[in-house]
Amino acid sequence: MNPEDLKTYLDRLITNNLKISTMIWGAPGIGKSSIVSQLATLHQLEFIDIRLSQLAPTDLRGLPVAEDGVSKWFPPEFLPAHGRGILFLDEINMAPPAMQGMAQQLILDRRVGSYTVPEDWFVWAAGNRREDRAGVFEMPAPLANRFLHLQVEASFESFKAYALSEGVHEQIISFLSFRPTLLHKIDPQQPAWCSPRSWMMANSLHHSGLDLAPAIGAAAYAEFQSFLVMYHTLPDLEPIFAGNGDNIPFPLEPSARYATTIGLTVHATDADRAYCAFQWLIQVATTEWVQLFISDLLGLLRSRGQLGMLAALIDKDPSIQQFLQDYRQLVRG
Repeated sequence: MNPEDLKTYLDRLITNNLKISTMIWGAPGIGKSSIVSQLATLHQLEFIDIRLSQLAPTDLRGLPVAEDGVSKWFPPEFLPAHGRGILFLDEINMAPPAMQGMAQQLILDRRVGSYTVPEDWFVWAAGNRREDRAGVFEMPAPLANRFLHLQVEASFESFKAYALSEGVHEQIISFLSFRPTLLHKIDPQQPAWCSPRSWMMANSLHHSGLDLAPAIGAAAYAEFQSFLVMYHTLPDLEPIFAGNGDNIPFPLEPSARYATTIGLTVHATDADRAYCAFQWLIQVATTEWVQLFISDLLGLLRSRGQLGMLAALIDKDPSIQQFLQDYRQLVRG
């Protein structure tokens, strides 16, 4: 599944109050823990993220303390004692077998030592796969059998929707639209490589005018810099948004077409500007570019509550209505 599918699945587990221990598998940097954190915020749940690979068994079970001649285990303060939330055991298969065995008690019995997980807490975990070159241990079959297993892969469309909603720099979104294979590309020879996580770091660096290579690696940054040179050739978008784009041609180079289309999406900040951009595109571009623009734009306008205003403008425009009719026939055919 892609990250959006994962988010939907986990959301339904919460909505239906299914306290089934769940394991999320996926390559590093694709947003597994971020999605869980977002869901916790969305449902107003507490969120405790425990990196098991950084703990010893006694850290999870607690320390033995003598009381009335009996040794009792005092649980660590980071485990939840009340409330409602998600207990997230990250990097579970990077933990050594002894630590995984301790985690098994927490997952299977919802308790370890004298500690019991509160009733209103979900217990989820995440880990990387062996093929991702992560330093992982084999998960014991008894532990694996206690989980639901969700496999998640990097998806550019999911990342793009997230990036547009979060205001990621249009040049990064445009570049990855042109080179989607660089969204997630592990380079075992370099410490910095491309992933959704590292591109979000690169976004912060780019907004600050800093070198992106420390986040995404030198090779990807070299390609990105070459892509930026093309930005000087792009058409001025403001006349298009003002409805004065009749004499502005659509670029010929694919990279420039991606950049122009993403630029129109990012800067269509209201229904009127979106409508003018839509009008211009159906005059100068082929269907695939109009489709790219609309598919990205609709989610943004919906989140802003402006989709109805755009629909009202389109309903009054015969040229757009004709385009939509032709497009429906093309899809059906």
